[in-house]
Amino acid sequence: MAPVNGPKETRYVFVTGGVVSSLGKGIATSSIGTLLRARGYRVTAVKIDPYINVDAGTMRPYEHGEVFVTDDGAETDLDIGTYERFLDVDLARGNNVTTGQVYLAVIQKERQGVYLSQTVQVIPHVTDEIKSRIYEAGEAAHAEIVLVEVGGTVGDIESLPFLEAIRQVRFEVGRDRTLYIHVTLLPYLGAAEEYKTKPTQHSVATLRGVGIQPDGLILRSRSPVPEEAKTKIALFTNVEADAVFSAYDADHVYAVPEMLEQQGIARLLERQLGLERVTPELRVWQEAVRVLRHPEKHVSIGVVGKYVAMPDAYLSLMEALKHAGIANEARVDIDWVSAEEVAEGDVDHLDAFDGILVPGGFGVRGIEGKVRAARYARERGVPYLGICLGLQVAVIEFARNVANLAGANSTEFDPYSPHPVIDLMPEQLEVDGLGGTMRLGSWPMRMTPGSLLASLYASRVEGRDTVHERHRHRYEVNPAYVDTLKAAGLVVSGVTPGMEGRGEGLVEAVEIASHPFFLGLQSHPEFTSRLMRPSPPFTGFIRAAVMRRSAQSADVPA
Repeated sequence: MAPVNGPKETRYVFVTGGVVSSLGKGIATSSIGTLLRARGYRVTAVKIDPYINVDAGTMRPYEHGEVFVTDDGAETDLDIGTYERFLDVDLARGNNVTTGQVYLAVIQKERQGVYLSQTVQVIPHVTDEIKSRIYEAGEAAHAEIVLVEVGGTVGDIESLPFLEAIRQVRFEVGRDRTLYIHVTLLPYLGAAEEYKTKPTQHSVATLRGVGIQPDGLILRSRSPVPEEAKTKIALFTNVEADAVFSAYDADHVYAVPEMLEQQGIARLLERQLGLERVTPELRVWQEAVRVLRHPEKHVSIGVVGKYVAMPDAYLSLMEALKHAGIANEARVDIDWVSAEEVAEGDVDHLDAFDGILVPGGFGVRGIEGKVRAARYARERGVPYLGICLGLQVAVIEFARNVANLAGANSTEFDPYSPHPVIDLMPEQLEVDGLGGTMRLGSWPMRMTPGSLLASLYASRVEGRDTVHERHRHRYEVNPAYVDTLKAAGLVVSGVTPGMEGRGEGLVEAVEIASHPFFLGLQSHPEFTSRLMRPSPPFTGFIRAAVMRRSAQSADVPA
């Protein structure tokens, strides 16, 4: 491979979308990045979100889906998580660019006199700010190739400054260092029994209207697109026929990179960007798809949450379960269980699951259902994994029903609880704003030797007792109750070291020694789970679920 030398030689691949939203531009962008990474290139990815919010931190999960957190504590769009999982890279704050960030920066510069005597305008000031963020993301990652996904659809008024900015990038760095890929919907009309190409034609025409001629097209369809449809689209969009690719519905998203590889999308990248032809290393992906299609085992996991009507709110968690399943040669079937229904109804149906997972969340709605789920798992010996709020409800349940602390609760849900086992830390009491006010990003967790937690991470830390995981929360286990909980049998197996005035440190993990698998984590290990490096807590959880299912099957008479 002929390496690209330095930032001045960085290549840029821009991915835009048309016709409808939620086409899968993030998967397309990530798949292109996967193929480049498999050829040995240093790749980073930037997601452009045209909303005026500064970041995704204050958005409702039902509206926007998951808020993904980076190592440096940025609250970002969920596509950043998809990039990390596919590219196996750690991204940062600068990899998510929003309209809010751009305009805030421009206004601050104007107030500081940076544009003194100038009339501040969209062109060049806003577009220059956008371009500088794209360039800086590439330089920060020492990337040879920068992937840039423009959110929204072509024709949206919110996207126009970003489209103009990426148009200018080609003008600045050259045609041989830029590539435009446009993702569109190719609808199939059953009555006519054919794919309709007109929406794609109109979408490309709109893109060309802002000065961008796509170099390649990715057509989203329900099945492989016939060659005659590709030829017609090529003719009417001025795109070479061999640069029109079909991204049809796949049984698993991890099959998409090889789908595009087989159609020759890498040859377009090599030709347009002047890259040497290299055979990619895709064995990890092929093996993962094999397990997903032909698993040796399967388990059923009940996820007891409050956003279950919007599974994208738990996207990283779903993928972490999938990664853990692959590591255990098992298919993981996820059943979404409404915490509100568990709070109000019978809990015996939870016994149908091989494992119970309580994810993170905010607000009082459904809390008692999560507490009941934690109690059910504890008393019935069902493998339990609590993430963030899932740890907190497990502590509340244990405090009430084992430590005999009647009325124990979190001050988030009951400010007047007689036993606030979950509480705000003193430094949070003065916070009255929103956005970036939580404990965010990567924090160390020191593990107790001999604990379940330490055994799960043993191969990753290689003899060390500390691991880093990402956080997104405001409330903590109240240090004043830790000794009482430990005396009642709760094992504190992980703490944040070096926390002044916190004794041993803030509680990071709890477990129950006599239980087959009962683990609560204050962090979000799902954010760092990768196909090639699944999260240890999730892998252990699925392993325990497989063992439970196997044991139950052995008990059933033939």
